[in-house]
Amino acid sequence: MSAASAQLNSSPTTTDAATEALPTAEQHGIKEHSDGRFGYVPVQTRSDRFKSVNVTDFAAVTGREAVWKLSPVKKFADLTAGVLDGSVYPIHASDVAGVSVDWVDRADPRIGSAGAPEERASANAWSSFEKALAITISGEEAKEVTVTRAGLGSGARGAHTIIEARPFSRAILILENTGEARLTENVEIILGEAANLTVVSLQEWGDTAVHLTNHFATIGRDARLKHVVVTLGGSIVRVNPSVQLAGIGSDTELFGLYFADADQHLEQQVFVNHIAPNTRSRVTYKGALQGKGARTVWIGDVLIGREAAGTDSYEQNRNLVLTEGTRADSIPNLEIETGDITGAGHASATGRFDDEQLFYLQSRGITEDEARRLVVRGFLSEIVQQIGSPLLEERLQAAVEAELTATKDN
Repeated sequence: MSAASAQLNSSPTTTDAATEALPTAEQHGIKEHSDGRFGYVPVQTRSDRFKSVNVTDFAAVTGREAVWKLSPVKKFADLTAGVLDGSVYPIHASDVAGVSVDWVDRADPRIGSAGAPEERASANAWSSFEKALAITISGEEAKEVTVTRAGLGSGARGAHTIIEARPFSRAILILENTGEARLTENVEIILGEAANLTVVSLQEWGDTAVHLTNHFATIGRDARLKHVVVTLGGSIVRVNPSVQLAGIGSDTELFGLYFADADQHLEQQVFVNHIAPNTRSRVTYKGALQGKGARTVWIGDVLIGREAAGTDSYEQNRNLVLTEGTRADSIPNLEIETGDITGAGHASATGRFDDEQLFYLQSRGITEDEARRLVVRGFLSEIVQQIGSPLLEERLQAAVEAELTATKDN
C-alpha cells in the first residue's frame, strides 16, 4: 500500500472514545443531533471531508448522511455493508500501441495517489479488491482505446482501476459497461506533465444493474483532462468524479449526459478542487427524464483554494423534463478562498420544453412529436459532440434516438 494509503489508514475512526463518551439524552434543554453527537461541528469546506481506505472507519449508512441523503440506500445495502467479491473479472481491451492493460497487485505505488474514499461504498470497494486493473498510456501520438466489461453477474462486487497518462501522452480512453452487475468501485486517473487525456465512462448496463463508482483524478502541470460520463442504462447508477487541479496551468472539462426512464435513479456528485495557480475548469452536465419514478441527482462542488490565484471556473447543470412523475435534484456549490481569480460561476435549470422552439418548428411543417424529438436531440447533442470519437458519437446519437422513440411509444 502506498504512503498516502498508509497515512489514511491511521486516521481516527468515527466512533472514537471521545464520541462514545458524549451523552445520549437531552441535556440542559438541548437535543442531540440526528447523528447522536451534541458537539458535532459540520465540515466547513468540501475538501475537509473525512477520508479513509478502510470500510470499518465509516459508520453504517442510514441515508441521513450528506453524501447519501438523495440516494435509495436500502436498495444497495449489500454494496455498502456486505462482503464483496474482489476477484478479477473478464475484460476486453483494444490492442493499441502505447497503451498497456494489466492486472496489478495492491502494492502498486500508484494506488492511492489520486484520491481516497469519502463514503462507505467506496471504502468497501477499496478494502475488498484483490488486484487493480491498470491502464497505462504513453507516447505523444494521438490514440484511442476501448476497455469493455460485460455481465459481471448478480453478486455484490468491488473493483479498482488505475488510469495513468504519462507526461506528454495523448489519448481517448473509453470505458464501456454493459450487462447486469451489482458493483461498487474506485477509478484513479493520474495525469503527468502536459498529458492530454479524454476519459469516457459509458454506462449502458442492463435494466436491473446497480453501479456505484467514484472517479478520483489528479492533474499535473499543464496537463488537460476531459472527463465524459454517459449514463443510459441501469436501475441505480451513481458516478461521482472528483478532480484535483494540482499542477500549475492544469485544465479540466467535465461533461455528463444522462437519460432517466421510469423508476431509474441516475446520480452524479462532482467535485473540482482548484489547488494550483492558473488552473481552469468547465463542468457541463445535461439530462432528460421520462416516465413515472424517473429520478436524477446532480451535485456540483467547486473549491478554489487559497493558493489557486488566476483560477477560471464555471459549472452548470440542465435538466429537461419530458413527462409527469419525474424528479430532478440539481445543487451547484461554489467556494472561493482567494480574491485573485479570473472568473467563477455556476448555473442550474430544470424545466419542460421551450414553447417558442416548438412553435418555430411546427410553423415550418414539422409535427409536434417530431419537433419534441428534435429539441431533445439538440439539447443532448452538445455533450455527445464533445467526446472526439466520431464512431462513438454516432453510436450515442443513435442510442439517444432510441430513448426518444421509447418515449413516443409510451
